[in-house]
Amino acid sequence: MGQLQSNVFAQISQAINQSHSNVVYAVNTELIHLYWNIGKIIKTNIMQSDRAEYGAKLIDGLSAELVREYGRGYSPRNLANMIKFYEVCSDENILHAVSAKLTWTHLRRLIYIDDPLKREFYLAMTANERWSVRVMNERINSMLYERTQISRLPEETIHNELEALAQEDKLTENLFFRDPYVLDFLGLKDTYSERDLENAILHELEKFLLEMGRDFAFLGRQVRITIGYRDYYIDLLFYHRKLKRLVAIELKLGEFLPEHKGQVELYLRYLEAHEKNADEESPIGIILCAEKDQETVSLLELDKSGIHVAQFLTQLPPKEVLEDNLRRAITRAREALESKE
Repeated sequence: MGQLQSNVFAQISQAINQSHSNVVYAVNTELIHLYWNIGKIIKTNIMQSDRAEYGAKLIDGLSAELVREYGRGYSPRNLANMIKFYEVCSDENILHAVSAKLTWTHLRRLIYIDDPLKREFYLAMTANERWSVRVMNERINSMLYERTQISRLPEETIHNELEALAQEDKLTENLFFRDPYVLDFLGLKDTYSERDLENAILHELEKFLLEMGRDFAFLGRQVRITIGYRDYYIDLLFYHRKLKRLVAIELKLGEFLPEHKGQVELYLRYLEAHEKNADEESPIGIILCAEKDQETVSLLELDKSGIHVAQFLTQLPPKEVLEDNLRRAITRAREALESKE
């Protein structure tokens, strides 16, 4: 009787929890649609007026009435958020997509990102990787968009790849690769060795995977491979579920050198020949280094070998310094693309 009762309790608990989840989902979706409709009504009927001051007074009066009737959720500030939401998501297809995956708290932050492509990036990535509001804010504050390879591409390409991510759940390498990677959570200061860096990454593996991307699965450290009569060791080996490929990560404390390409190329060719499954894509490599010369990286044409070279930062610099460096890097990358056309 005790076992029967436990089984029945477990089934009922599952049903209750699923019902609660469905209710929360339905309430969230309905709330977002309501706020979008309120924003649309106000924008259409009040904000189209050329007299901005007159419109603002009407909104204050409208807010007072709504607060009296329905509570503090309809303050002038919140109504302004609803108007902004409608303005940046006026397409109902976008509305349905975001309301199914994001909360109003997510959206209230994202709608105030001015750059449309940047906003589209965070909308798609937040939904795809199921970021909490806290994680989303951390990603925005660490300038993830500017650090991701896709920001270096032409606007049309960025939009197409983000649309594929949002609608088809298709992740490209441009959305996967970042430069630099911010590893400030490792707590490394002053001098440290490659082994110290590796140990710190494994100690903070959950945070490392969050920085790298949600779909990483850790396979091993110092993974031994034997080629001919020699043993080689891959620093860190991962599998990316969405890209369906092995990812070898090589750690270099100093500057990236041309010979590092040959080393990682050898690892990738071995993985291709001996470890890749039939339904997987070719392995890729990431060389994380303290410094790199962009001209050296460009001349080596590493992308043709499936290798990405990126700096890692163990301490996050002042935001204005990081922002300036990243913007210059984006400009250089786009200019280089244009020169090839």
